[in-house]
Amino acid sequence: MTRVIVHPGFHKTGTSSLQSYMAKNAEVLAPYVSFYGKAAFLQAGSAARIYGQKPYPWRLRAFRASLDRFLASIPDDPVIVLSRETFSGAMPGHRRLFGRLVKDYERAAVPLGHQIVAALRGRFGADVDITFFYTLRDPEPWIRSVYGHLVRSIHLADDFDTFRARFPGLRDPAAQAASIAAKLDIHAVQTARLEDIGDHREGPASALLDLLDIPQDVRRDLPAARRANVGQDPELEAEFLAMNRAGQDKITLKRQKDRMLREAKDG
Repeated sequence: MTRVIVHPGFHKTGTSSLQSYMAKNAEVLAPYVSFYGKAAFLQAGSAARIYGQKPYPWRLRAFRASLDRFLASIPDDPVIVLSRETFSGAMPGHRRLFGRLVKDYERAAVPLGHQIVAALRGRFGADVDITFFYTLRDPEPWIRSVYGHLVRSIHLADDFDTFRARFPGLRDPAAQAASIAAKLDIHAVQTARLEDIGDHREGPASALLDLLDIPQDVRRDLPAARRANVGQDPELEAEFLAMNRAGQDKITLKRQKDRMLREAKDG
């Protein structure tokens, strides 16, 4: 029987660090798990994100078709991990149809989750062992990190206080995960908070390695984790906000931001 762990985010909960660590150590971990992250299923991941912003039925079907193609291309390994935060839809703070704000995950994550479960059962059989594993974060640090990401990635022109006020009933990511999981036809759900796992030697991946029961002697030989997709400092964030408000076209703005991020990283 195949065991599949689905890690559908959430965004800004250490997902990039987890995915980077697992990918870099894939060869050592290969006897225990086959890990597939963002680069493995770009089409399915993008289709899920688009559905989160444009929840038309044909967008959901496009996601399922992309996921089916990906699953058909991989071998029948005993333990598989699929990790992509867009499997819960678009990051809150993005805009949906008619400019409406994405405020939580449930609207998109439940239909996407049903399709993921159905696709896995169709590929590996009705008795496939499915676990949904959510990485979480305390609400206020999470929404602050979401804001920082959006300032550098899209034309967001709100300052943080204005942005935060758009989420008067901000839902705790833990409550969102519990609500989503309760509506899916699965029995195994695991969660881990970034505040509890972020400082571990293996970083956020430590919770996944625990879930996989990777032997301690193997883990001792793994390198220490490095943080991935780290947010910009306040000065650079202020520059990005000013640039967003200046009304430059998207392509020019992205190039300038990418250059500034590279220079900040090199510095």
